[in-house]
Amino acid sequence: MGKIDLKKDLKHLYQPSARDVVQVDVPAIRYLMIDGAGDPNTSPHYARAVEALFSVSYTAKFMVKKGPAGIDYAVMPLEGLWWSDDMASFVANDRTKWQWTMMIHQPAFVDESLLRDAMAEVKRKKGLDTVDALRIERFTEGPCAQVLHVGPFTAEGPTIQRVHDFIEARGRLAGKHHEIYLSDIRRADPARWKTVIRQPMA
Repeated sequence: MGKIDLKKDLKHLYQPSARDVVQVDVPAIRYLMIDGAGDPNTSPHYARAVEALFSVSYTAKFMVKKGPAGIDYAVMPLEGLWWSDDMASFVANDRTKWQWTMMIHQPAFVDESLLRDAMAEVKRKKGLDTVDALRIERFTEGPCAQVLHVGPFTAEGPTIQRVHDFIEARGRLAGKHHEIYLSDIRRADPARWKTVIRQPMA
């Protein structure tokens, strides 16, 4: 068996076009999740939360690969739900008032007990107390509009507006602003960053 890459198997959810906003139906997906608040650029909790998510996800990957099934798979990208109690501050880009849930999609063949073993292993080896705040949850969005944004996060405004316009022509916005980060921002040129912009609709 070759390496499994769910981004390719779920291409309609993880590889949208940058040209057209499209409607997709997002089924229940099991995630490793963690919540927080504040500016992601300056919040120490945000950095520790992302470190915990990736540390546990990669530890689980290697446990599965070394296990009886010997399955090799690509760890899924980081995703984020973003909102604010005062949506005016969200629109105004006042990140100090933002709330977030960061999460990573976990394949169905990675069972919950193995994920919990991976969490315990990361805490033991790295001493990451943030691991205690992680949870495993099935999350369903249903009908959504989405498009690929290419460029820095600070330039997302017009792309988000395109998604909102698409929805408002057909119904109304629902749920939380959702982003999927396909690029390694530590290495890639910001002009080439790829981010899926997704918004539930009703």
